[in-house]
Amino acid sequence: MSDRHEPADAISVRGLRKTYRGAGGAEVEALRGVDLTVPSGSIFGLLGPNGAGKSTFINILAGLVVKSAGSVRIWGFDQDANPRMSRASIGVVPQELNTDPFFTPREALEAQAGLYGVPKSRRRSDEILAALGLADKAHAYARSLSGGMKRRLLVAKALAHDPAVLVLDEPTAGVDIELRRSLWSYVRELNARGVTIILTTHYLEEAQEMCDRIAIIDKGRVAACEDTPALLSRLQDKTLVIHPETPLAAAPAGLDGLRATLRPNGDLALPYARGADDPLDLVARAQAAGVMVRDISTEEPDLEDVFLALTGDRAA
Repeated sequence: MSDRHEPADAISVRGLRKTYRGAGGAEVEALRGVDLTVPSGSIFGLLGPNGAGKSTFINILAGLVVKSAGSVRIWGFDQDANPRMSRASIGVVPQELNTDPFFTPREALEAQAGLYGVPKSRRRSDEILAALGLADKAHAYARSLSGGMKRRLLVAKALAHDPAVLVLDEPTAGVDIELRRSLWSYVRELNARGVTIILTTHYLEEAQEMCDRIAIIDKGRVAACEDTPALLSRLQDKTLVIHPETPLAAAPAGLDGLRATLRPNGDLALPYARGADDPLDLVARAQAAGVMVRDISTEEPDLEDVFLALTGDRAA
């Protein structure tokens, strides 16, 4: 990747709209004027509830769906003015396991590289297969691969033309822990080499751990787009967890107005506003209510808390 001119922004989208013709001829707006910038070299999370417009957005980037309005630049190339180079700059790993059952992994990568006009002398099929743990399956038919191996093959195909931007659309859906860890290790390695990563996932803890910056899309609009630490700091509430000497069977009386909840293990959870409430006062209130305190701890809001606050109680 070092021989490429690296623009400041890997993806730059302005005023992006997509309208579909729905049932009965009614128009359905999947994207409603999306402005979004993905910095070069980042691992960027794209999150949102089901039906928020994530798939439409990705399919427009990939050139599979025609936008209704707006502009898209990929690695500095305008999608309308230079569609060939904009498509060559991006590789997309889809959710669906759409492998060709009659191709071997090596044949699939060679065919993919050929479609993008990569000269044989510059193809890296064997290197990519080895990096993804598919070297020993290079000449096996794709239909004989396990689900996890097919998922790796999709990643390999997306990398066959050496794109500057890699989009991972739910890459760990339905895969085991070992594959998930090896995939994330390889993604970090790619990113260290300069590949910009765009990740969509239903596993919000993955996004929180992996991503430098996160955008949340809701109802076709960008609800938030910030560096991950800034996004997590949006919520002012923290939680004081009191670990009693003996697990509690019920929240004690005398804690009115504190939103106290009892956890399944018998611990007592007390939310409070950072900078406004004194957690030591909460401990004193609990002790006054008869709780014998063994230990205390505090918890910060996580990405799921922020996600639900921005989109409501709907599935990611």
